[in-house]
Amino acid sequence: VQLQASGGGTVEAGGSLRLSCAASGRSFDMYHMGWFRQAPGKDREFVAALSRSTATFYADSVKGRFTISRDNPKNTVYLRMGSLKPEDTAVYYCAGDRFRVGQRMGEYWGQGTLVTVSS
Repeated sequence: VQLQASGGGTVEAGGSLRLSCAASGRSFDMYHMGWFRQAPGKDREFVAALSRSTATFYADSVKGRFTISRDNPKNTVYLRMGSLKPEDTAVYYCAGDRFRVGQRMGEYWGQGTLVTVSS
């Protein structure tokens, strides 16, 4: 599967943004999907994941502010980000995995989309 992330941009602190990740290929509904991010000078970190059965998982830092969802007919996973903080600034990557969900997933990766939160 190939993943294409989009929706990044610059937003003021407290604002909202929705990222999209479109998948090509077959059997999208068989993939666990997730979002990771990498801030400048830091390692990539887990943000959120959504299993095939629609169970959701979130990093503590984004719980209550971010929501992951998927639209299987559109082969797309979304990350709705609210109450954004400057520390949310990062390149956001989507990931797909047939076997693992959560922090250890990462069979397939999208190219990343930059989110900048200004204070």
